[in-house]
Amino acid sequence: MALTQNSKTPYNRFNPPQKKEEHRINSDIRVPEVRLVGENIEPGVYSTREALRMAEDEGVDLVEISPNAVPPVCRLIDYTKFLYDKKKKEKEIKSNSQKTVIKEIRFTPHTDDHDFDFKVKHAEKFLKDGSKVKCYVQFKGRAIVFQDMGELLLLKFAKSLEDIGLPEQLPKLEGKRMFMIMNPKAAKKK
Repeated sequence: MALTQNSKTPYNRFNPPQKKEEHRINSDIRVPEVRLVGENIEPGVYSTREALRMAEDEGVDLVEISPNAVPPVCRLIDYTKFLYDKKKKEKEIKSNSQKTVIKEIRFTPHTDDHDFDFKVKHAEKFLKDGSKVKCYVQFKGRAIVFQDMGELLLLKFAKSLEDIGLPEQLPKLEGKRMFMIMNPKAAKKK
């Protein structure tokens, strides 16, 4: 049996380790004085006993919000509701954050005009949807001697998409690939 962290009792499924709370609440607060803030109370420094009594009178919890302050800042709130609201805000922030999608388009140094136009149309669609487009020229075997053709192809690609996208950088060679990333000019509004 494995021992739990900082414990002499073995861990097993019948004795799981206790999860540490994010904030200290009520009797877990072991300082002589706290700075009390919250609704329906006069903000100020109170003894911990008095703050606990006030929390009990109002039927809420005494929650330590800022433990590093001198004296620690506590609030009179319903702790479960506080955690619920906090989780809800985090979820909302996460859903509002924009996720960048990168689509790839591959060329060879000898890509035909028709194939080039077809790939430009795909890139237009991706850029209009708000995605980034990574276009690259793959050099196979001895085709690496045509690096200048690959660079011209990528620059031509950027020129044909200049109305809806901007290149992040000039074409760059890494190994047997020369690539360039295109950013959309205006992200899609939802």
